Amino acid sequence: MPQEHNMDRAVLVGLNAPCLGPEETASDASLEELEALLETAGGFCTAKILQNRSAPDARTFIGQGKALEVKFMAEDTGATLAVFDNALSPGQMRVLEELLGIPVLDRSALILDIFAQRARSAEGRLQVELAQYKYLLPRLSGMGLSLSRQGGGIGTRGPGETQLETDRRHIRSRIAKLEQELQQVRQVRAVQRRQRTKNDVPVVALVGYTNAGKSTLLNRLTGAGIPANNRLFDTLDTTARLLTVSDTLEVILTDTVGFIAKLPHHLVEAFQATLEELAYASLLIHVIDASDPERQAHMAVVERLTAQLAPGTPVIRCYNKADLVSPLDIPAGKDQVAVSAAQGVGLDRLLQLVEQGLNRGKHRANFLLPYDQGRILERLHRQGQVLSVDYRPEGIAVEAVCGPVLYGQLTQYVAEA
Repeated sequence: MPQEHNMDRAVLVGLNAPCLGPEETASDASLEELEALLETAGGFCTAKILQNRSAPDARTFIGQGKALEVKFMAEDTGATLAVFDNALSPGQMRVLEELLGIPVLDRSALILDIFAQRARSAEGRLQVELAQYKYLLPRLSGMGLSLSRQGGGIGTRGPGETQLETDRRHIRSRIAKLEQELQQVRQVRAVQRRQRTKNDVPVVALVGYTNAGKSTLLNRLTGAGIPANNRLFDTLDTTARLLTVSDTLEVILTDTVGFIAKLPHHLVEAFQATLEELAYASLLIHVIDASDPERQAHMAVVERLTAQLAPGTPVIRCYNKADLVSPLDIPAGKDQVAVSAAQGVGLDRLLQLVEQGLNRGKHRANFLLPYDQGRILERLHRQGQVLSVDYRPEGIAVEAVCGPVLYGQLTQYVAEA
């Protein structure tokens, strides 16, 4: 449990209404997740209130009486902030702030605040700033208390008060400029991807629900040294590392931002530059927290998003934190593996599955090339993976891994080991 000292103290509020879809409504489970998000942002939950209504109230969202209950609860627990699990309209946010007398955030604003804290690369910061401006633009008139708070804190990180008080035209031009800068970043990354394709290094992407253990797995496999703290949304920027899978296969392993239910659509758009990497992956490793009580629901969120972003890409289901559950709780089958990234257990089997997924149809062979066929050696370097070269009196002895087409064209040069 985090320390309360010097933290934003917040009452968490959710509305459960049958007319709202599963992505829009709140539940005990989604309020638990909201509390974890609040802790990730550096806050402390003083109370949780779940309101059941047939439909949202147009003016106060949760109803006037329930809003007063939240006000008294905030006063009793010393809360300085109210965070709603549902999306609020600018008008509702303004009315609630007047009624409660404290700043009000919704789930989207809290997620954006975490993103603002976590973004490290230039690209990540551009993406976060763009998402913040798109979120704030329609809310300028309704965010009086949130914008007037001085001294930082949850919901105040980002573009800044004076910037937001300028007219909408300025903010729209800033959005256009950010989108242009992101487009340039995408072009640079496209060049890097083409280079990777040219060098025939396959890309394997780690995907999964936030906090499933992707960064811990990347660290364990590659010694990358990425922070792997037990907090939501820890990785915002795609991190790529070279991984030697076996003596015939090297891959680029990339870690992506964790998926989460109710991820605002404008935030997914802003992070498209990071998530589009999935479309270029040869293989996905879906990292699943085997001990997660909401495991099935969270797997469904990830699988729905990956089906949109990387249709047809093969997937390995990697059940992480397997040391925390019974083996009977983990499904067995093709392209499924149980691991503990923290303990280093099951990783050999995972690498075997990666090799099987990527090395199908590849040949490891010894070639003896005449000295006047030096261009074939260049071709093996370009289209295959050269493991060793030995210049002998009888010719150039090459050990290499190559695809079936190239191997078929070079069968006359195949030699005994």
